[in-house]
Amino acid sequence: MKKFIRIIAAAMVAFFCLQIAAFAEGDPNIDNGGGGLKDGSSENFWNPGNDGVRVTVVDSETGTVQSASIDYTNTNASDIALHFGKVSKAGYVGGSALSATTSSYTFINPTEPLPTIISDGSGASIEEIRSYFTDEQVVRRIAEHTGIKFDDLTNGDYKLMVEPIMYITFNGIRTAMTATEAALYNMQTGGEMINKMGPLSHKNLPLAMFLEKDDLGYTAWTGSKNSYMTDSDIIQYLGVGIVSFKEPEEEVEVEAADYEYRVDTDVYTSITVTGGEHSPDNPVTVRFYIKNKVYTVGNIVYPKGASQLVWCKWHTPNTEQTVKIKVTVTGGASASKTNITANIVDLNKNPPPDPTADDRNDSFRAAAVPNRAQKTSAAWSVWRARWIPDWVWHSNWHWVGSFEDGYWVDYGYWVDEGEWEFYTNSYSVSMSANMRITCDEKNPTAVGRTMKSGYGINEKVTGYVSGNGEHTELQNAVTYFPEFYYQTYWRLLERTDGGLEFRKNKYSTYNNRTHFSPIWFPDGNYKVYTWALDCWTPAGMLSANLTDSLTIKGNVFDDWHIAPSH
Repeated sequence: MKKFIRIIAAAMVAFFCLQIAAFAEGDPNIDNGGGGLKDGSSENFWNPGNDGVRVTVVDSETGTVQSASIDYTNTNASDIALHFGKVSKAGYVGGSALSATTSSYTFINPTEPLPTIISDGSGASIEEIRSYFTDEQVVRRIAEHTGIKFDDLTNGDYKLMVEPIMYITFNGIRTAMTATEAALYNMQTGGEMINKMGPLSHKNLPLAMFLEKDDLGYTAWTGSKNSYMTDSDIIQYLGVGIVSFKEPEEEVEVEAADYEYRVDTDVYTSITVTGGEHSPDNPVTVRFYIKNKVYTVGNIVYPKGASQLVWCKWHTPNTEQTVKIKVTVTGGASASKTNITANIVDLNKNPPPDPTADDRNDSFRAAAVPNRAQKTSAAWSVWRARWIPDWVWHSNWHWVGSFEDGYWVDYGYWVDEGEWEFYTNSYSVSMSANMRITCDEKNPTAVGRTMKSGYGINEKVTGYVSGNGEHTELQNAVTYFPEFYYQTYWRLLERTDGGLEFRKNKYSTYNNRTHFSPIWFPDGNYKVYTWALDCWTPAGMLSANLTDSLTIKGNVFDDWHIAPSH
């Protein structure tokens, strides 16, 4: 299997004889110090090796506890008669009270034995501790014991809070406690702990682990590393290390733009994610928070130096409003956030007024047909990753049998030391649209594509979308008319079985889907302009400029016949 994912926190240093360390291969945020231990008494003593750690999973952003705390030790701690439950430093700092109990103490002897955590001056190795807490199998065990899936535990959403534990005989009673608990208990007992166990409880135990850099609201320790610590300093700074499953230098950046959408429309909202290298071992997750719904896009991968378009599809509300969209990005780095403002507009607000028989516009001059910016195709790509195996034999020779008659046996094993290979899938979408205006079916004197002014016209817009990428259909079209100089008034078309058509006209005797030309419109070309829009793709909206014409010849008064009554 591939080498375990890189883990960080910050490099650690060992001081004096009581050295515990940080975490291996990565950079756990733990430092340490300490010094020699004095002899104890028959009622109050500690033996080297009687140590362990309390591990708690916390949220990587807020530091809130996300799992039950697990105590690990190499010793048989079943004789512990007094302890304080399973409360982490995060719990105590958050307000939990210290509460002693004589209930059965629970612990786990790990399959992979712990390295020395608290030393009497000769046993702890920072490199060993670093190696231990960045070993894949160890972290898999922690995931199993805390009930969090390994892939979730290591995707950047969580961190491990690690606290050293001492197992001591105190006032003749076998007792377990973390550094924070020792400080709180010392305050409860009026200094009894520091008086009887000071070199351990207030120096070597709290200095066994502390942060080298600020993290999760805890401040790095920069004070003495070889003297007694105060209770307040222990509670605030000491006796804790943090392991992060991320790379701090590769902070994800998000680019996003504001949008304008129409009401009651299927749309896409997209962002671009960059920063770092993200394989399936360390993918990015993006969440879009829209109108009390969360749209989650996971397993986003891309190579170092690349970027990735990420999107979600949603449906806009039926009324005009401003929608605030929150986007969070996590995985492989600290979560970044962005806010997008989406303006939801209703275009069905300026239909033309009812034309009348005495309307006049003697100064009318034809205006140029609009030419909006249009986009009829879009293309984008999505990064994928595939594993390229590389099996390597790791020899492990052992001498079998007696010294004189034995022989060597290779107990080696195969290790897949392959790597991820990145590639892209390309997508494209194209849209074409067509509009057709015709003389209204109730026009009694229309001939083909020629009609008299004052009568109505019908319109139908059809769209054709092709390609191998996600998209919506053409959803909206807005039509502008020459008598209004292609502005002021317009008609929002309505989706029907046949495409997009005028909405029913309340001024029509027959309630037809019609638009009435003004009776004063001069003979000649009657050109109608339509903007076809809202064909959405992850790479933006597709739209098109459309026009069609009829010929005006005469007006509706030509069809009137006046005769005397008899």
